Amino acid sequence: MKSLVRTFVLLVLHLLSLACRREPALPALTGRPVILCAGDSITADVYPLLLKEMLERDGLRVQVINAGVKGDSTAEYLGFLERSRIVERSEPKWVLLQLGTNDVRIDSHDTPLPRFRRNLEAILDRIGRQRNRDGSVPRVLLATIPPIPSDVRWHFNAASRARVEAEINPAIRAIARERGLILADHHALFAARPELLPDVHPSPEGYRELAAAWRRILLPLLAAAPASGARP
Repeated sequence: MKSLVRTFVLLVLHLLSLACRREPALPALTGRPVILCAGDSITADVYPLLLKEMLERDGLRVQVINAGVKGDSTAEYLGFLERSRIVERSEPKWVLLQLGTNDVRIDSHDTPLPRFRRNLEAILDRIGRQRNRDGSVPRVLLATIPPIPSDVRWHFNAASRARVEAEINPAIRAIARERGLILADHHALFAARPELLPDVHPSPEGYRELAAAWRRILLPLLAAAPASGARP
């Protein structure tokens, strides 16, 4: 009986999440080099805005676009990229990609490891096929996903937490290594400071640290790009 109740509750929560999901619209382009923040709700919530503010304080002329979709697994995000053509329309110089948390959920989002790898590779292939009008190809920075805190329930369980450590992040690291991508180790960031991750989503301070981690990786890349240099 408890199993049936749990299944029913998970189904209701899943349907509610579908009803609340809102795909991001592409803002007006400013002509500045674009940093496209791609991912799930950890991206959709707030870190792109914080990153934008940090880079503005650095005097860097870039446009940060939030392309996070709440609740998306890798399969769903691939579908979003195909429907929205946000990569083709925004012509990003850099794509900050973090996906995988929803792939370890215990509801319909659950994604076996081989399928997760195929989905992530397909997302990277789609981004890699983009040719911007200036001849450049978007450069992807790939991130590991944070741990799942032990007291998180409903959508996640002990198996979810184990999969982050044993399957998802090792696959992300391997793909980054195989493709020569810069890896942002956000798992290590939050594992070292668990107080920044009270739930599946970071705390306000956790989001600031997440934005700062992306900034540290981006700064040397932006400094080497003439069009994104400091304001005169």
